[in-house]
Amino acid sequence: MKIDCHMHTPLCGHAVGEPVEYVRSAAAQGLDLITFTCHVPMFDESFGGQRIRMDASQLDDYYAKVDFARKEGERLGVEVLCGIEGEVFPVASSLEKMKELIHSQPFDFVLGSLHHQLKAYKQWITEQNLTTDEAIIRDYFKHLTDAARTGFYHSMSHPDVIRIYGTIDSDSFIPENFEPEIRKLLKACAEAGTCLEVNTSGLSKGVFEVHPDPLILDWAKEEGVKLTIGSDAHAPSNVGQHFDKVLPLLKSKGFDRLHYFKKGSENIVTL
Repeated sequence: MKIDCHMHTPLCGHAVGEPVEYVRSAAAQGLDLITFTCHVPMFDESFGGQRIRMDASQLDDYYAKVDFARKEGERLGVEVLCGIEGEVFPVASSLEKMKELIHSQPFDFVLGSLHHQLKAYKQWITEQNLTTDEAIIRDYFKHLTDAARTGFYHSMSHPDVIRIYGTIDSDSFIPENFEPEIRKLLKACAEAGTCLEVNTSGLSKGVFEVHPDPLILDWAKEEGVKLTIGSDAHAPSNVGQHFDKVLPLLKSKGFDRLHYFKKGSENIVTL
């Protein structure tokens, strides 16, 4: 069984193509299951607004688009699930409405992402007087760790995305230099049963490496962390991107299974 558990819709403002087109792309690649995970509505413009995410008023449209795609998937032999990409942020009160919304909705799968490039986190960096790349990286992993411990998110998305998008100099992120902080995240995931996402989009941008870095995957294996996988597709052509490289990489590191979530329940796929 082949799965891809991270893709977007044009409702997020920076993706192209209708969900039904993503399904057809998945079918052409022999994928058996896909999960849409568009960016969750937030209630503060510092989290990007509609250039980054759908508005809460568009949730019904989201469900309708995914349901239409699901019907096409039934015809083509691709199971289609509906998830959401939730936000991670250091200030709990900033996430209260988001969490209420997610709890009230029938999402199959909830990703947790700290989008450091948005105004909200940039303001946090300034307020906390984080003046070095090293301090920012340690802060970033602390918040992912705290989020993983909550069990609210099924999987932590693109876990080392801090290395791209300009918040730090990409050369500052050398995993070995932050092993204690990264290991804390991995241990939190293992203890809470929270998965870590293998996000293949990293091979197309930034430093052109999978998220997380292959060394972090070694540590994840040592710590007993479970994995989900997603292409983070923002266009139909991105669906399943780089899986031909990443799946053999995971096998070489000793991983023999992946996970996905349906109606919030965990399922296993053998590699």
